[in-house]
Amino acid sequence: MNQEVSHKSNSFIKNIFLNDRIILMLISVNAIIIFFQAFKADNYDQVLSYVDDALTFLFIIEMIVKSSHYGWKEYLRSGWNKFDTVLILLSIPSLVVHLIPNIDVYVNVSYLLVFRVFRVFKFFRFVQFFPQVEHIFRSAQKALSASFMVLVGFFVVIFIMAILCTFFFQDASPNLFGDPLTAYYSTFQVFTVEGWNAIPDALIKEAAANSRPFSELGIFFIRMFFIGLFIVGGIFGLSIVNSIFVDAMISDHDETEKQFEDVEKKLNSMEEKMDKMLSIIEKNGLGDQLNNNKS
Repeated sequence: MNQEVSHKSNSFIKNIFLNDRIILMLISVNAIIIFFQAFKADNYDQVLSYVDDALTFLFIIEMIVKSSHYGWKEYLRSGWNKFDTVLILLSIPSLVVHLIPNIDVYVNVSYLLVFRVFRVFKFFRFVQFFPQVEHIFRSAQKALSASFMVLVGFFVVIFIMAILCTFFFQDASPNLFGDPLTAYYSTFQVFTVEGWNAIPDALIKEAAANSRPFSELGIFFIRMFFIGLFIVGGIFGLSIVNSIFVDAMISDHDETEKQFEDVEKKLNSMEEKMDKMLSIIEKNGLGDQLNNNKS
């Protein structure tokens, strides 16, 4: 009797933690709790913290149930399960503070609480429930590998332009081009199109503030220089990177559709062959003969 009750309780727990809808509901509740924790409401912060830890404990049970049901090797074969395991392991130190009383007397627990920041990454678990998410990530991975060298070339061009801008404008505008790293960030802003014209304007104003004003001709050439950077990097550079990435994504989608079409053609061919065989059997009267033999 006790074994039967234990078996029923185990199956009940499995049904709960193997149900994706229930797990999605727990993730949603956890996301809401983390959202309200960001408001730093002193009256409810402790309560929300305990609820968050309780949900983390439920996610630990989920990991244990799934790994025992599928086996560790099969469980960790999924990238999402690996991601969940890492998040759970990072959440465990923050639970220690509540599980061991007066732990702060023995050790400094402030560094353990830093791990609570990682609970924000639980939001990413929503993605695994999106339709066709595995196909999307697989296509994105192929697109990244196809456009990797183009991306490397794009960042190398920014690197070269950043060094050039450093030598040109280092003294006039140390805040924007004082060193190659700062210049790299400023040049990258120009290449990303958004607010690109703010960089040359800020350069001209800072140069004037530093008692190094440019002449009207110098201002003209500075603006022409950054317009050239904008056209080469912002328009042509980004367009090439985007086109290669999108083309790789679309080609992967086309390959998948082609595979489905090939399977469909094979099925249609098999169906035609079966129809021909049936027609031959009926034509030769083999069907009636088989029926007579059975009778």
